[in-house]
Amino acid sequence: MTMPEISRFFGIVVAMFYNDHAPPHFHARYGDDEVVMTIADFDVQGGRLSRRAMGLLIEWAIDHRDELQANWVHARNGEPMKPIAPLE
Repeated sequence: MTMPEISRFFGIVVAMFYNDHAPPHFHARYGDDEVVMTIADFDVQGGRLSRRAMGLLIEWAIDHRDELQANWVHARNGEPMKPIAPLE
């Protein structure tokens, strides 16, 4: 199953599944690596990314936490998720 992509920057692809399990989280892929992180505190639930990619991802996620949370609610309600601006 493909995940709806909500953002892409510097080769990092951020996505969420519809009807995914709690706690609220997002998935990020960079090359062959993937990580699952909670929205509330960016705790890694599984996987890993390089230190550089993880730093960029966390910087982006801090700036867009409210939008990530809103997309989690949209996904849980079966509504379309909104794109989130990339890190620049």
